[in-house]
Amino acid sequence: MSGLVLIAGSALITAGAGFLVRGREVGRPRAVLGGTMALMALILAAGLFLTLAAAPSAAAEEAAAGPASAAGLGFLGASLATGLACLGAGIAVAIVGAAALGVVGEKPSMLGTTLIYLGLAEGIAIYGVIVSLLILGKL
Repeated sequence: MSGLVLIAGSALITAGAGFLVRGREVGRPRAVLGGTMALMALILAAGLFLTLAAAPSAAAEEAAAGPASAAGLGFLGASLATGLACLGAGIAVAIVGAAALGVVGEKPSMLGTTLIYLGLAEGIAIYGVIVSLLILGKL
């Protein structure tokens, strides 16, 4: 149940932020990003609260079913590792990509160098996926 709350809430926040900034130039993109991250943190806190609130009522079921909450927290950790790494990679690619376009527009011979920098920025997402696969391998 709490996973559904996290997924639906995050999707609604992201769609709402995209709806608010559609078709116009964002004057303060860091403020929009900060507000979106604050709302996502609030949804994450609500999902964790729902998980912890349901824990005492499910204590008897957990004893019979096994350590399901540990697996649930492992899945939560894996999803956070991937999600936050991809968010960081997106921010890095946006900044590096904008700078790379400016450089390539003035000096086309720098295209190979800028592609290397873009690849380094995208590597952040790959590290997040690797960490989440390591976490899932331990479950």
